Amino acid sequence: MAFQKAVKGTALIGGGAIATVFGLSQFSQYRNKHGALVQVQAEEDAPVRMEHLPSREEQLAALQSGAEFDVVVIGGGATGCGCALDAVTRGLKTALLERDDFSSGTSSRSTKLIHGGVRYLQKAIMNLDFEQYRMVKEALEERAQLLHSAPHLSAPLPIMLPIYKWWQLPYYWVGIKLYDLVAGSQCLKSSYVLTKARALELFPMLRRDKLVGAIVYYDGQHNDARMNLAIALTAARYGAATANYTEVRHLLKSTDTDTGRQRVCGVRCRDVITGKEFDVRAKCVINATGPFTDSVRKMDDQEVPNICQPSAGVHIVMPGYYSPDNMGLLDPATSDGRVIFFLPWEKMTIAGTTDSPTDVTAHPIPTEEDINFILREVRSYLGPDMEVRRGDVLAAWSGIRPLVTNPDSKDTQSISRNHVVTVSDSGLITIAGGKWTTYRAMARDTIDTAVREHCLKAGSCRTMGLQLEGAQDWSPTLYIRLVQDYGLESEVAQHLASTYGGKAFEVAKIAQVTGKRWPIVGKRLVSEFPYIEAEVVYGVKEYARTAVDIISRRTRLAFLNVQAAHEALPRIVDIMAKELNWCEHKKKEQLETAKTFLYYEMGYKVKTDQLTNTSEICLVPSDIERYKKRFHMFDKDNKGFITILDVQRVLQSISVQIDENTLHEILNEVDLNKNGQVELNEFLQLMSAIQKGRVSGSRLAVLMKSAEEKLGHRQAIPVDRSGGGL
Repeated sequence: MAFQKAVKGTALIGGGAIATVFGLSQFSQYRNKHGALVQVQAEEDAPVRMEHLPSREEQLAALQSGAEFDVVVIGGGATGCGCALDAVTRGLKTALLERDDFSSGTSSRSTKLIHGGVRYLQKAIMNLDFEQYRMVKEALEERAQLLHSAPHLSAPLPIMLPIYKWWQLPYYWVGIKLYDLVAGSQCLKSSYVLTKARALELFPMLRRDKLVGAIVYYDGQHNDARMNLAIALTAARYGAATANYTEVRHLLKSTDTDTGRQRVCGVRCRDVITGKEFDVRAKCVINATGPFTDSVRKMDDQEVPNICQPSAGVHIVMPGYYSPDNMGLLDPATSDGRVIFFLPWEKMTIAGTTDSPTDVTAHPIPTEEDINFILREVRSYLGPDMEVRRGDVLAAWSGIRPLVTNPDSKDTQSISRNHVVTVSDSGLITIAGGKWTTYRAMARDTIDTAVREHCLKAGSCRTMGLQLEGAQDWSPTLYIRLVQDYGLESEVAQHLASTYGGKAFEVAKIAQVTGKRWPIVGKRLVSEFPYIEAEVVYGVKEYARTAVDIISRRTRLAFLNVQAAHEALPRIVDIMAKELNWCEHKKKEQLETAKTFLYYEMGYKVKTDQLTNTSEICLVPSDIERYKKRFHMFDKDNKGFITILDVQRVLQSISVQIDENTLHEILNEVDLNKNGQVELNEFLQLMSAIQKGRVSGSRLAVLMKSAEEKLGHRQAIPVDRSGGGL
């Protein structure tokens, strides 16, 4: 009876909502048809795209030429790069300035989804909020555009919504069908309902008890940092003077002879790498700096009130076995009312996000509290046979969302991702808020405002349907040609094709010969990931200037496995040093900066906090005796500690050889005192942390256990990372 009432009630509400949304959606059909015509027009009317990508030095020369630009965009995130691309394709003389690297901030630290926002549609229907509905509608249209513009970097992803109460099935079914309906002709694939058996077949890790069934819907997924870079590179190929590591020091102003008012007429810049300062004159300056929006606005007017309320979102990455290869999971109502996504990404599993107020900083740090919150929510949806271990967190990061402030709200969860475009009295244009998916529409609205407010000679937006860097010559089978023509591993070829699209051949051409029978070319940076050394060289051509640029944005190694990124750093620095003529001091500086980045911003610190000098040893007496016996097998002299020499002696006795550098790395993972030796107490702390699930994949623990078991068998001992994490 209760179930029938729930179904009837949901049907009445859903029916009314569907009728309302259907009526609102009709007006968009003409726009969809018109959009297809505009898409063709965009390719025909856009300026000629250059085959040659100007170097950073050439871009800086263009900025310092003294010529006046029509538009200068401050900020190299998705929105800023989108503004530059929109402006330059309209024929405007455009400059793009970023004080760090392209996508170094929020745009590389997202959930990797291209979506309209299911929860925003729910709020729109429940609160009869037309603005929220309009935002979802626009985002769904832009979702389709983004998937078309960069098919090599993005793809539809099915996302499962598990149902554990009967009344929720019709309720969520209506909501998801509304999502499909609002998308209209831009719907990726129709949503559908699964039985309990079918849900468990597709997502076997799910908690079985009380599972009723599931609903599957579709959104898009992308490589966010690479997508951001593709937008910047496309703008550069169309003629925009784009420069990373170029900081805006202050705004230039002049007096309007007609009104007598001060007007923004350019920016004072500093090349962060060389320290050289110079002016860039412009008819219009656009502030697209995300969380730093208000700091640029205060360069214009110190008294201006803040319009952004920053919110921190933490994500974690876990091994790929935590989720199916091609099915995500949505937790629509966490213990504190937030939404958690659990998604396959780059053959790993990404989980997040949190949503909490924060201060603005260029270096946000994930906290142990947020990581544990995500792990608790993940545990509640996975079966008891899936042990969700803290030690399986491979990387963790925090991103700052630049939400538009509602002065009457203290809860950032209730703030929409709607964007606003404002124009100051001095003519500074600011674009704030919004979301990754709608970057193109945000850029369009911003440049429309710039053209109108500054009387610029330009036509309408031409970016609808415009293909981004690498999309033009891409096909789903492109990787096969890379394997056949260059002798690359299939996994590496697939990675290159899905990262660089048609430009993958340029990377393959500079790949080094391995000297092996197979693969013929393509030396990997680390064994378990498909990133190759040639990508470092190519990354420098794509404006990478630091080791952090390579490990976090030209490749995604830091976001996938922070320990693997740490191990790859020395080789990456060596390659970059040859390309950029770094001296030994510069190499050391880059290495230390990158290690600091991994330590604080990518979760290495919270990893080391799991195993410290003060870590509690919680082992039963029998385990303590067993581990002491194992330890003393290496510490023959009863010194109370073991060194590399001790390990080498045991390995030699069983005819196993491991190079000294690898042994240093293995011991260093456990050497809490950093004195070059592992003491008994440190070893017991390690084994206790492993039992609790705080640490996993310790190579020293595996090595010592294997040596103990195989002393009489003379078998090889594996020392590769086992997938264990932070």
